[in-house]
Amino acid sequence: MASTTDMTAIFKDFMGAFPMDTTTFETAFKNGASLNEKFATVALTAVSKNAEIANKWTTDTLSKMGDIAKAKAEPADYAKAVTDFTSAQAEVAAENIAAYAEVAKKAQMDAVELFMAAGKEATEEASAAVKKAASEVTNVAKKAASK
Repeated sequence: MASTTDMTAIFKDFMGAFPMDTTTFETAFKNGASLNEKFATVALTAVSKNAEIANKWTTDTLSKMGDIAKAKAEPADYAKAVTDFTSAQAEVAAENIAAYAEVAKKAQMDAVELFMAAGKEATEEASAAVKKAASEVTNVAKKAASK
């Protein structure tokens, strides 16, 4: 009877012949996770502030609608109440849209700062890796030349 080849042992021997330093991968993973955490914080802060703005706007609108619902003595008073409500809502809408714009601007600036910091860090890490590799190549070349 034919026996099957133990592929696990073959791969184990094969991979053992090429040792890998996984610290680079671990560092990259940790850096990526940290950056994702910072971006998530920026996004969640912006969403939270937008929810606060929307909640306040809704609460104010509902409280002002109570004035429209109150019984009036004259029909013209209804028209005036609606006109006053509409004017007030136009003003409040402009204020709230400006508040949303401020939240978006802050989130955008925070994200740009994170991108810039990540780019600077990546450049520094790449520069250090190139210097290390150049140093190792120089050492190997010196050893080979001295033989």
